Amino acid sequence: MKKKLDYYLVGIIGIAIFVNFYGIWNDETVNPYYTAAVTSMVQNFHNFFYAAFDPAGFITVDKPPVAFWFQAISAKIFGVHGFSVILPQALASVFSVIILYFLVRPRFGKWAARVSALLLALTPIAVAVSRTNNVDAILVFFLLLGTLFLFKAVKRGKLVWLLFAFLMIGIGFNVKMLQAYMVLPAFIVFYLLATKISWKKKAVHLALSLVLTLGVSVSWAVVVDQTDASSRPYIGSSETNSVLELAFGYNGMERLLGQETGIGSAGSANSAYSTKSNTTGQNSDGQSSNGAPSFGGANTNNSSTNMPSPPSFGGPNGGGQGGSKMMASGGMFGTGEKGPLRLFQTALGDQISWFLPLALFGMLAIFIAYRRKEAKWFHLSDAQKEMVFWAAWLIPVAGFFSVAGFFHHYYLIMLAPPIAALAGAGLIALFKLYSEKKTWQVFLLPSALTLTGALQAFFVWQYSAPCAIGILLLAIAISLFLVVYRRESTALTAKITALGLAVLLVAPTYWSLTPLIYGGNSSLPETGPGLSSSSGGGFADASVDTGLIAYLEKNNTGETYLFGTTDATTAGPYIIKTQKAVMAMGGFNGTDPTLTVNEFKTMIKNGEIKYFYIPANSKAANSDIVTWIEENATPIDSSEYSSTDATSRTNGGQGMNGTGNGTLYLLK
Repeated sequence: MKKKLDYYLVGIIGIAIFVNFYGIWNDETVNPYYTAAVTSMVQNFHNFFYAAFDPAGFITVDKPPVAFWFQAISAKIFGVHGFSVILPQALASVFSVIILYFLVRPRFGKWAARVSALLLALTPIAVAVSRTNNVDAILVFFLLLGTLFLFKAVKRGKLVWLLFAFLMIGIGFNVKMLQAYMVLPAFIVFYLLATKISWKKKAVHLALSLVLTLGVSVSWAVVVDQTDASSRPYIGSSETNSVLELAFGYNGMERLLGQETGIGSAGSANSAYSTKSNTTGQNSDGQSSNGAPSFGGANTNNSSTNMPSPPSFGGPNGGGQGGSKMMASGGMFGTGEKGPLRLFQTALGDQISWFLPLALFGMLAIFIAYRRKEAKWFHLSDAQKEMVFWAAWLIPVAGFFSVAGFFHHYYLIMLAPPIAALAGAGLIALFKLYSEKKTWQVFLLPSALTLTGALQAFFVWQYSAPCAIGILLLAIAISLFLVVYRRESTALTAKITALGLAVLLVAPTYWSLTPLIYGGNSSLPETGPGLSSSSGGGFADASVDTGLIAYLEKNNTGETYLFGTTDATTAGPYIIKTQKAVMAMGGFNGTDPTLTVNEFKTMIKNGEIKYFYIPANSKAANSDIVTWIEENATPIDSSEYSSTDATSRTNGGQGMNGTGNGTLYLLK
């Protein structure tokens, strides 16, 4: 018997394609740091393998290479531009929606699968991330693919499927390092709980799978770390030129405990990049930096599309937000105050938590609705076991973000799959309990709708009080109807429940559309009406001074580098524009201890570098190399190279000399 095509799923896929793809061709360079790396990676295999930031392979980006391999392959096919580097993430997000549908449907039915897939497709922060070249959407795709293999391993009891599942986590590690390990507890608990084989076999299977995960995770890192440093790029944002140190330091424990690397303390006393001041900090994901000159503020490349604009929510209290969440109070990067309610605060909640109350109620409803008759409470059904899996994904990850000191809003995409799955399956379970009309159980569905509506109203209130009141009143009215008329027909109450879901989808859908309407933030993806007044809130665009490029190209006498500078934020746009090597000596933050003064002098003597630009606000200002350059090199008057008219700048902003700050030096 042929399976019928689920036209609801087709429609949901269409929604996912629209929100993830529409207008991405307007973003010319996306996050310049990563696009510069792709520009370099397509030039040769050496740069491709190491994810080199610059064409000369001097330094890497601060992430492992797998996601950038996909971007580089896309760029090799379609050319290096915004669309080609975003394409892999947009596709990954669409496929994630499809995978979640097929994960939920077998145990909870087609309607639960449809709702879950729709909620994932319209999770605001998931949409925002997928429309950039940040790697999180690809990570989530691999983790969901691993979950698909895990469910098959449980169903069939075959080791091979479990190995595939844990292989995906290992690949995920090579997308964004330890962030992939957030799902390990869920994978382990679910396999132990749900697989119908002996405990001895379970232990052996998990041991083998964990060994595979670890081996795959560190495979690239070990190869790179064992390669002679002179034969490969320096590992960006590491203190010891080591991938493993990067993984467990800057991209590991610092995410939980707070950033230490790259905030002015990098390097030793005699290191070329020993710094003594400036604790503002910036990392490659786009946090505020003093390590680069101003590029005109917002990321103007990702301009708003010509899509008709819906009525604006306005700003806080109706007055216009006037800036991104980075400017919000609480947390190092506007991520709210640490604590158990952090995900319910406005600093983070309106990016991910729209359906978190429904998901929490859903966990309880699934536990009750799918219990086995006459069985003890701890004898779980298959559906209950899958609920435990999603809960074991949700709770530890939510716990991490509740206490972590160093992350950005778009990392919250890690919560999108479990919230969507539990809310979708949970809504159906809540309706099932409601339809049974047994005592207190009938109040679970109205309570879930009311509390979810109340939280959404709280998020919307900061922009529009009337809209917030409308959402709350509609949620309460629908809930009261369900309470008062619970003896009405199931068909009628099903329609009322669907209406309740539709009401609860209005605000998060609008939030998801804001990057399409107003233009997104390619470096720090986020959503919300505030994008309308912050031009996306980006930290940098890819503007360049064409006069400077002409001067440097004219005076280049065969040097490897067009010029050198302290940080990747300054260098990136020039790599993208010229496709030539620009040295970002201190990596993204400008503080990586890549060279000593003697090594730098040797490069000058060997004819590798002739010019060096020092931004006025560089965090490397107190480094030995910068001091040596200022004392020994010849400063060049900006009138000899800098463009003065706006038409000579590309990509609509000011180039690195557009603010009049910083100095270009002739090295000798």
